[in-house]
Amino acid sequence: MIYPWHLYLMAFMYIIAGIFHFLKPAMYMRIMPRYLPAHKSLVYLSGLAEIILGVSLLFPETKDLAIYGIILMLTIFLLVHFYMLSGKKAAAGIPRWILIVRIPLQFFLMWWAWFYLKF
Repeated sequence: MIYPWHLYLMAFMYIIAGIFHFLKPAMYMRIMPRYLPAHKSLVYLSGLAEIILGVSLLFPETKDLAIYGIILMLTIFLLVHFYMLSGKKAAAGIPRWILIVRIPLQFFLMWWAWFYLKF
């Protein structure tokens, strides 16, 4: 099945983001909330999830399940976004205004995924 180009863009975006979890795990471990255990394992697990969900978007049999998975994943990732707002160290040097803008961006990404359920 041929999808709109922007669905392929979304798939590519998640695949690349997932690969970066393996290439630069320290970058992601730095922003993990302290109350979560096994940071490195969670970074790799979330990277693997992003890759699998991105690839799954490309197949009609798995596209809708991948969309629900992406929405769930982005909802869980909100924990990291709110944690980063909790203090200077948690912000990892990222300006506060960018951290604040990332929250509505998460909801936009959820809507963007939801949009493809009709294709």
